[in-house]
Amino acid sequence: MLKQIDPNNLEELRAFLKGRMADADPVILNNTAKIIKNVKENGDAALYAYTEQFDHVVLNTLKASEEEIDEAYAQVDLSLIEDMKEAAQNITFYHEQQKASGYHLEKEDGVYLGQRVLPLAKVGVYVPGGRAAYPSTVLMNVLPAKIAGVKEIVMVTPPNKEGKIAPVIAAAAKIAGVTSIFKVGGAQAVAALAYGTETIPQVDKIVGPGNAYVASAKRLVFGQVDIDMIAGPSEILVIADSKADPRAVAADLISQAEHDPLACSILLTIDTALAEAVQQELKRQSAMLERKEIIEKSLAVYGTLMICKDIEQCIEISNQIAPEHLELMIEDANEHLDQIYNAGSVFLGYVTCESIGDYFGGTNHVLPTNGTARFASALSCDDFVKRSCYLHYSKQALQRDGAKIMNIAEHEGLGGHANAVKVRLDNE
Repeated sequence: MLKQIDPNNLEELRAFLKGRMADADPVILNNTAKIIKNVKENGDAALYAYTEQFDHVVLNTLKASEEEIDEAYAQVDLSLIEDMKEAAQNITFYHEQQKASGYHLEKEDGVYLGQRVLPLAKVGVYVPGGRAAYPSTVLMNVLPAKIAGVKEIVMVTPPNKEGKIAPVIAAAAKIAGVTSIFKVGGAQAVAALAYGTETIPQVDKIVGPGNAYVASAKRLVFGQVDIDMIAGPSEILVIADSKADPRAVAADLISQAEHDPLACSILLTIDTALAEAVQQELKRQSAMLERKEIIEKSLAVYGTLMICKDIEQCIEISNQIAPEHLELMIEDANEHLDQIYNAGSVFLGYVTCESIGDYFGGTNHVLPTNGTARFASALSCDDFVKRSCYLHYSKQALQRDGAKIMNIAEHEGLGGHANAVKVRLDNE
């Protein structure tokens, strides 16, 4: 099921992957721009109209009440509640280490300078609803913001046919500590967060996944607010040696293929027998799964296999691909970790499947895709803070440095900048 590519022909691989990285659809962008404009001009009225048009439900209020959230929470299986609480503890344990602090520096002549780390005031979290109701999305996006010190976290999620929130989403929001929940989805929800309406507050940053319209809306409102990223289809790269279990390798490749027909699953191995066994396992396991058609389409189009000469070549190719998820299913995996330069998240050893990171292990599952792990990072507490610098100069220090500052300013042709120093020196 995996297409075999020569590991020495990386141009073939790049051409193969490029097909997944289509530019934003101009029709969707145009339609999204119209939705954003309508929400900016008409506020809640536009949100009610779009909810009726797209979600086929007439709402009396956009905000979910505490009673509604508690009612939804009570519908969720107690074992799932307990598991989500433990997952939240693991995520909190990991992300608490990311909390940044500022610094203060002092120099001679009364000069001091430094940096403050300040949490964003309000953050909006978009959470898909309907069949794509993912409580893990809530935990992964909300908890780092809470840990970073964000005081107000506003969640938007589309209502179901009864005008209610998906119970598992409500439960995850309650566990994570969301401030308020609004029953609105799509591009209109992103617009509401970016510009504010009579009911929904304007936020400083919008995070969370969504469909093409949600992604287009985030693209268009960036600059009005910050966003996390424009995420592409999911991807996994597995490096496996002869000791890897082909059943486990196949299962892990399938775990990403089931997301989307555009999802990408790549196997790099040094063992031809393992590769053949994985191919057979992919056929066997995918046939038993509910999302069989999506898996088979994804693997047929974007499933890739390379037989490499050694683990070092596998790692070299992986670094060039810069995958979202990288599994090192090899002996002494930890010894190779420092060789990995480009990967959203790395999973070490034969047992550590990517699913652990998706739900429970503690690391974040909001990761850079489409090769952007070359320069981008997993969602973290750093995404929910801003850094502000400060500086103090004494009279003595300005007398010492004033001529140097004016010299640079005048060479740039900015006499006003030089004059701001000069008037202070003249006063002395």
